[in-house]
Amino acid sequence: MKQIINSLLETDLYKFSMGQAIYHQFPDYRTTWSFKCRNEDVHFSDEMVGEIRNQIRAYCDVRFTEEELEYLSKITWFKSSYIDFLRLWHPRFEDFEITTNASCGLSIETTGTWLNTSMYEIPTLAIVNEVYFRMKYNYDELLESFEKRLDEKVGWLVDGTYELSAFSEFGLRRRLSAYAQEMAVKKLATAKYQGSRFVGTSNVYLAKKYGVMPVGTMAHEWIMCVGQGNHKHNPAYSNWYALDAWVKEYGILNGTALTDAITTDCFLRDFRLTYATLFSGVRHDSGDPKEWGDKMIAHYDSLGVDATTKTLLFSDSLDFKKADELYHYFEGRARVAFGIGTYIANDTDVPALNIVMKTTACNGQDVAKISDTPGKGMCKNPAYVEYLQRCIDWRMQAR
Repeated sequence: MKQIINSLLETDLYKFSMGQAIYHQFPDYRTTWSFKCRNEDVHFSDEMVGEIRNQIRAYCDVRFTEEELEYLSKITWFKSSYIDFLRLWHPRFEDFEITTNASCGLSIETTGTWLNTSMYEIPTLAIVNEVYFRMKYNYDELLESFEKRLDEKVGWLVDGTYELSAFSEFGLRRRLSAYAQEMAVKKLATAKYQGSRFVGTSNVYLAKKYGVMPVGTMAHEWIMCVGQGNHKHNPAYSNWYALDAWVKEYGILNGTALTDAITTDCFLRDFRLTYATLFSGVRHDSGDPKEWGDKMIAHYDSLGVDATTKTLLFSDSLDFKKADELYHYFEGRARVAFGIGTYIANDTDVPALNIVMKTTACNGQDVAKISDTPGKGMCKNPAYVEYLQRCIDWRMQAR
């Protein structure tokens, strides 16, 4: 197969946003990341695993170009010290352990500094997806069905069947292929809509290529590692530590807070007036989206913050119909935006893979998330999950 990842910009923007804060504040943190395939009927053949290994090795030979670093340096919140670090940085194949020792036939773990291992997640998942679909199916037929469905979806936005307000493409980690994602971004960026506005893509490489906005702030790993990586911290305060470090790095810039790393209710204990004012909005990634949005608006109201000046960003398993319903439900009550992934980047005649790569340890200790949807977490140690839940329960009972 041709090389899949040809640029180190081919990752989600939030990897750079978190990367700069890691570089400046947590450069000695070490993490372990583990791959998991949630599809029970999916199996990776030995040939697939061999190709994935070869593709990851090729990815580790890629370096930033000066043109790419110049592009990053023009994004308002990136600092010259971090750009200089990226000038020296490259992936290390030695950080990867890739075997067939898993029920799905593919096991991937990465271990090393958080600075390194954080950067591996998105390219690794993109490689796994593309290898699987090219080797498992007739790829040309899949691509044909993908383009047909994509054109139909774009047509719905052009003719006003669905209105999404502002939306972005978030599909890199689960895309059918690099070619398919680029096709989607190109079509979305050039279409003329009624009631919708294509803001950009999380894929920094494609944002640069097509002159659209790169989109992304923080992921669960930020809250998990900042809040749980220091063993002196009570993990029930993970959000406070993570938000505090983010504001230290960015001030009022780059501010969309993720709410569900240790449940949204616990997040709201720390999302008080200062943070609610400084952060431009919040992101939904689990639980009922309408209940979550109502809860966030009520929280802003309780603090005396005008919710119509804040953005509710929805990013959990969306399609255009769901996004349209949410937009009209919250219209006039808050700003609404959407990050839409698999539905745009991997909708074909066969089911998409449900694969993830998550932080499972930080500084030699288990880490976990307890989201608003049971089963979305990933931790190798059930005892640690129970401990984290007890800490959250204690925090929620405290006055």
